[in-house]
Amino acid sequence: MTLEQELFGVRFQNPVLLAAGTCGFGEELAEVVDLERLGGLVTKSVTREPRAGNPAPRVAEFHAGMLNSIGLANPGVEAVRRDKLPWLRDHVRRAQVFVSVAGHDPEDFAAIVARLDDCDGFVGFEINLSCPNDTARGALPFALDPEALVVVVERVRARTQRPLWAKLAPNAPDPGASARLAVEAGADGVTMVNTLPGLQFDLDTLAPRLGAGPGGMSGPALLPVGVHAVWRARTQVSVPIVGAGGVATASDAAQYLLAGASLVQVGTASFADPASALRVVDGLARLGAAKGFSHIDALIGAGRTP
Repeated sequence: MTLEQELFGVRFQNPVLLAAGTCGFGEELAEVVDLERLGGLVTKSVTREPRAGNPAPRVAEFHAGMLNSIGLANPGVEAVRRDKLPWLRDHVRRAQVFVSVAGHDPEDFAAIVARLDDCDGFVGFEINLSCPNDTARGALPFALDPEALVVVVERVRARTQRPLWAKLAPNAPDPGASARLAVEAGADGVTMVNTLPGLQFDLDTLAPRLGAGPGGMSGPALLPVGVHAVWRARTQVSVPIVGAGGVATASDAAQYLLAGASLVQVGTASFADPASALRVVDGLARLGAAKGFSHIDALIGAGRTP
């Protein structure tokens, strides 16, 4: 099965990417994962200022997935410009790199994009509009405020001609409507979805299991939520959709492709095994051959109903 396709003006050698927040800036995984075998990767979310992140513990596993509250820990835009993007430019050539961007307000997003836009080492931006672990807006992500969503995308669109993905929330009343608003505001694609807000308690201490209290739920339990969001988005937008949430195997990835996604991201599975994404790549090729798909385009959207 041929896994390559051209999207956003560049060639993706396969549809499997590492998700933001799970692979650092690539360098952190380079000794254990052959990044050049992947379709691409999305960096940690970059903010204007360095962020230390939320109090520990930041991660808690449960039987169907994981809760996390990292708090967008990152070195800040100046360090990313000075250190991280040059490493990506010099070491990642076949995999396509997108930079995730986060902020407290629309001007934060615009300023970060403007500061990085003239750098080498990446293709475009993924605008993180849906992180449930940033409390600056009272834990209401931009993606759940239609007016704010539009303002952020419009501000960023005015600062760059690079491809833009809007990363949207799984708990929007209508994921398709959110995707449509993002595209109408200037997004070239949408990522469906981010983590789902969740909370668990430690029955010994009677305190929340995460230091920050609530966090974002990811892993296997998120898979059908994400697939449904992609399916809903595909009914309202024609741009490429990136499916994310619960992808650990080729079969999981195929669910997103059948719903209408063009690319998929592997996130939480990489924490348990950094090679998970590579197994998804190999598994998709075998699955396509077994099912008689000669090209990835034959699989994308094949099971989607109008």
